[in-house]
Amino acid sequence: MKKIYLIHENKDWLQPLERVLLDKGIPFSDWHMVERTINLFTPPPEGIFFNRMSASSHSRGNRYCPELTTGLISWLEVNKRFVVNGSNAQRLELSKMVQYSELNLVGLKVPKTICSITLKGIIDAARILKFPIIIKHNRAGMGLGVKLFYTIGKLKDYIYGDYFENSVDGISLIQNYIVSPESSIIRVEFVDKKFLYAVKVNTESGFELCPADECNIDAFDLNNKESFSSKNKSKFKIIENFLSFSFANNVIKKMQELMHNVGIDIASFEIILDKNNDFFVYDINVNTNYNFTAEKNTPHSGTVSVAEFLERISLE
Repeated sequence: MKKIYLIHENKDWLQPLERVLLDKGIPFSDWHMVERTINLFTPPPEGIFFNRMSASSHSRGNRYCPELTTGLISWLEVNKRFVVNGSNAQRLELSKMVQYSELNLVGLKVPKTICSITLKGIIDAARILKFPIIIKHNRAGMGLGVKLFYTIGKLKDYIYGDYFENSVDGISLIQNYIVSPESSIIRVEFVDKKFLYAVKVNTESGFELCPADECNIDAFDLNNKESFSSKNKSKFKIIENFLSFSFANNVIKKMQELMHNVGIDIASFEIILDKNNDFFVYDINVNTNYNFTAEKNTPHSGTVSVAEFLERISLE
């Protein structure tokens, strides 16, 4: 069995997977990129490398970890090491512009989007798209930087005011706001490019929709997994009959085609349905997390599925 190397910058998000790997006796090593140096004059160790770098690392003070990880992955791949979610997956994780290009390539609809690096460009784009519009960061994660506007005046007040929050890469996305009648989105989860499950996420409380239990710390006691609030309990819910939806099989096939095109093994796709049941894909999470509350009392476990996938390829 080859050793598993876990490449990441957030120890909290990695703990569930580490616990399962320990329970299964699967050898692994923690490559925490916040503290890592890379010696390019030596070959990397033999093993399987799982890239868990997050586009939102800058929000935790780890501004340059993605850039370091991009170089690390190149070093690994040049040395013929197997990387789960390698360099092309990393490209997608760090740019919604890249995501939307790949989504369009396989015929998955995305909201109409215009990209800008200037404040004037944001205003011009909003006028082209018509209100309501959303602005968001090209490189974000966890819904960071997502703002909804119904008028040009409110948009100008925000972007020219003291509280404008720019994307870490300087690129803003201006996007048609897709109204969900049920105030929800759907995350479609894949492991080993295979459909795992879909989870419905309530959006009534805002756009920050990170499913990791650590993101919902106020509503979930990690030291007592039998204790959780009704608010958190209802925010994430697995859709057991998702495959019976009229669009599900076609959507899943196109998502899998994208994963094959890019070289993604583990990911989630976020989709929203409008009042006509037309669906739009607006985000791909290559560094996906799983919600314990949603999985509770179901046969599903994203973390166990990932561990079993890593175990399987480590034995090949």
